[in-house]
Amino acid sequence: MSIMGSLYIGVSGLQTSQNALNTTAHNVANAENQGYVRQQVMQATNVYNTIHTDMNAVSDQQLGLGVVYSKTRQVRDTFLDDTYRMEAGRLGFYEASVDVLDEIQSLLDEMNGESFQEAVDDLWSSVQELAKDPSSAVTQGVFIEKCSEFLARGQSVYNGLAEYQASINTSVEQMVDQVNDYAERIKTLNDQIRYIEGGGFEEANDLRDERNLLLDELGKIASISYSEDLDSTVWVQLEGEDLVRGDVAYKILTKKNPETGYSEVFWEKNARYTIDGLGNKTYSLEEAKKARVFDLERVISSDINTDIGKLKSSLLARGDHKGTFVDLDESNYTNSVSQSLCMNIMAEFDQLVHNIATTINEVLAEGAAAATALNPNSTYLRDSNGNPLQVFQKIATDGYTLDKATNTYSYVPEDYDIKETLYSTLNLQINVDLLQQPTKLGFVLPDGSVDFDTMEKLKAQFQEEDNVLNVNVKKKSNFINYYSDLVSQVANSGYLYESILKNQELTVNSTSNAREQIIGVSTDEELSFMIKFQNAYNASSRYINVIDEMLEHIINTLGA
Repeated sequence: MSIMGSLYIGVSGLQTSQNALNTTAHNVANAENQGYVRQQVMQATNVYNTIHTDMNAVSDQQLGLGVVYSKTRQVRDTFLDDTYRMEAGRLGFYEASVDVLDEIQSLLDEMNGESFQEAVDDLWSSVQELAKDPSSAVTQGVFIEKCSEFLARGQSVYNGLAEYQASINTSVEQMVDQVNDYAERIKTLNDQIRYIEGGGFEEANDLRDERNLLLDELGKIASISYSEDLDSTVWVQLEGEDLVRGDVAYKILTKKNPETGYSEVFWEKNARYTIDGLGNKTYSLEEAKKARVFDLERVISSDINTDIGKLKSSLLARGDHKGTFVDLDESNYTNSVSQSLCMNIMAEFDQLVHNIATTINEVLAEGAAAATALNPNSTYLRDSNGNPLQVFQKIATDGYTLDKATNTYSYVPEDYDIKETLYSTLNLQINVDLLQQPTKLGFVLPDGSVDFDTMEKLKAQFQEEDNVLNVNVKKKSNFINYYSDLVSQVANSGYLYESILKNQELTVNSTSNAREQIIGVSTDEELSFMIKFQNAYNASSRYINVIDEMLEHIINTLGA
């Protein structure tokens, strides 16, 4: 080999060692940066000079030209990346669920410092006292007062749950904006990485780190899958639909339901739109529902990976409307209702208020009907219009209607499709006449005797174990214990979700630690690499010095 060729070998060693030192220093400088992945310098032999080719020889006669810097690669494990993102998404799902259950439990246990159970107990105590002496103006007044307190506290609890539902809706809209921001940034990074790496001479590792960090964050919000094509572009699917495809980022949008105030989350690309007078796209609620991102009717299960993503968990917890007792009807109790934490609890709570209110009204109506059967002209337990007295009245519509054929009054059938016709928590008020004059109850029959039977029936109804929380619960409760069973159900669900969450945290932490062992920067290891590359640099430098001395000796001594 010529001396000049040897000099080139030394120079290649210097350059490669310098690149390795720069990469090591870059690793150390970014060791604490979130999402940074350690980088490795790949070295390879440079091209060879072929001096002589001999077909009979084992190999050609070649001279090496030293080492060459091949590329700086990221050290990653795609399997661990996939596992981490899926498990982190599952963790996000259960974190959101636990937060919702904690808030619901606080709303149910304490309102203005007093538990709603106290209102139920006070109402029950007033029924017992009234049953002892129905004709007493004092016990009648206490009974109406406790009914009023029961309804007021019930509406306060229900409104608190509804307000929390609305706050979840705000979080949903924020997460949708976040998903769109991530998708747009990933698309931009795809363009930048493709531009830098297109020549095949440079790796855009720092940009890749940012893109991978965005995939990590996106995986916590929703279930994603992704793949990288040959030109370094990452394609991302969210819930099985393309979110980033080539140089296009698709959007998910929200459309607020004007009746409920809650937003539908839908794919912009899958929904038909119209153009308004200003040239803006507008989407109908029907189109938004057709293009939904999430199928909330699917059973939530880790076996089929339907429990992934904070956004899905929030949508499920929120539900699509304020839950009422109607939702607990077997024909209406769909997966979207049963799996919605807010709707389910609101419906079960509303069922308690509905059942107590209608039971009290019905017992009074039965008492009025019995008195009328004995005396058609009886006004016992009837108002000035002849209607049976109702302690709990509907705000929007009447509770009774007159059947002219039989001259009797009966409940107006409730239309489940029209919320204003329901005896539901927010559609109830206490009879103003009874609030002003509780003694209108009287409980003295036309013959002058005290009506103990009506109050004994009401007392028995409170003790009758004929109420279940929902169609999936077998345990029956009476009015007195129903609310405590409801709170216990929330507590048990919270305990279950907490257990799942703790196990999931262990899974995510172990996966993260395993991944960190590969992608993380160890400063001690990098310092040892730095020493090694520094020694290699010094060796190449000494090698060049020796060649330089040889050249000087040849030129100055032998050339003289």
